[in-house]
Amino acid sequence: MSVSQKHPYHLVDPSPWPLLGSLGALASTLGGVMYMHSFTGGATLPGSGLGLILYTMFVWWRDVLRESTYEGHHTKVVQSGPRVGSPSFTVSEVMFLLAFFRASFHSSLAPTVEIGAIRPPKGIEVLDPWGIPFPNTLILLPSGAAVTWAHHAILAGSKKQAVYALVATVWLAPVFTGFQGMEYVEAPFTTSDGIYGSTFSSATGFHGFHVIIGTIFSIICGIRQYLGHFSPSHHFGFEAAAWYWHSVDVVWLFSFVSIYWWGGL
Repeated sequence: MSVSQKHPYHLVDPSPWPLLGSLGALASTLGGVMYMHSFTGGATLPGSGLGLILYTMFVWWRDVLRESTYEGHHTKVVQSGPRVGSPSFTVSEVMFLLAFFRASFHSSLAPTVEIGAIRPPKGIEVLDPWGIPFPNTLILLPSGAAVTWAHHAILAGSKKQAVYALVATVWLAPVFTGFQGMEYVEAPFTTSDGIYGSTFSSATGFHGFHVIIGTIFSIICGIRQYLGHFSPSHHFGFEAAAWYWHSVDVVWLFSFVSIYWWGGL
């Protein structure tokens, strides 16, 4: 904190990244619309926009890490904002996924004549919950335990144990994703097979997408822990990743019980 600064807040320096990210978002949106309307060059513009967004994310977060880790700008007061914002974002993602569960419950509890007034709809062969889904549950839950192990290791100042725990998490997550992909390939229905197929694919597919995001999050935290960025008193970046991963675990349990087990009765 500067000697002349009389408050604990961090006043960031002027940055070009918000403008650059906005241009990337604009290019992606316009390019997507052009592509869907078969305009010339419509496939190039959204790719360029996405690349610009990814580059902006990298350099912007790089600046944030430098400000927090090396320059010491993220005081307890500054951290209070992300500590409220990150759980709020996680809750919003959970509510997004619950919308698909609500659609599934609606068609289950009050099946209309269009789907034969039965659940599952006539002609749909549901998946065995004890085939791939249950073993996948046994894979995902230990990954959550490994994240908790990493958190306790960071608090205890054990750098190596935290790295080992994050490696275990990152190893289990792709196994889960791989089995999920195998399930989609072998499923006797597709996302276009009525309300059952669409709600199943939407709920499990978006959950799988969140698993991939959480895996990337954990990889970055593992690299940062290896580089010594986290300390027992300053590791909010990891805490945000841990909260996100635990939410993924909870949503999967809800998915297994409501969609795979109860939905197939």
